Formats: sequence, structure tokens, C-alpha cells
Amino acid sequence: MVEWDKITYKIGDVEVTMGAVLPSDGSAANTKTGGWKSMRPVTDHEKCTACGMCWTFCPEACIHPREEDGKFQADYDYCKGCGICPQVCPVKCIEMVPEEK
Repeated sequence: MVEWDKITYKIGDVEVTMGAVLPSDGSAANTKTGGWKSMRPVTDHEKCTACGMCWTFCPEACIHPREEDGKFQADYDYCKGCGICPQVCPVKCIEMVPEEK
């Protein structure tokens, strides 16, 4: 049996175990990273059932429930336009549209 906690890697000057989280001096929450997307998700909130599938699968954690109704909305300051959210939406209420500047 593999003892995962015994497997270590050297990343820079830090030694970490398998599955470890590296300490960071910063946070992506402090840096708006959505500026390079070419497509953005637009949600039809009339069709949205607030199931949370988009929120669950978003690799950037930039989808959040709206305060007024609990339905989900992408934060375009952090969204990379990957297109996962419309793929996992069971009611197909999310559409990828070209980003406009």
C-alpha cells in the first residue's frame, strides 16, 4: 500500500507531501484575472433552478449565488470563460457569448 504522506516533493524552497497546499503570499481573490477571456457565460435567470451545478464545477470559484434569489451568477472579474458551466447546467440556462470590451 502506498503511504501518500511519506511521498514528498520539493517545489521551490518548500517541501510538500502529496496533496498538500502550498503557502502563498497572495491570493487570486486579490487579483482580477478575468480580463483575457474571449467568451463569457450569460445566465437566463428565468430558467435557472439554482441547482448549483455551475458553482460546483467552476474551476475558478467565480460563480456565486445572488442575494435576491439564490440563483447563480458568474463574477466576470475572475471568470476565464472556460465554458464548463453551460456544459454542466441541467436546464441549459447558461450560454457562452463573445466577450465585448
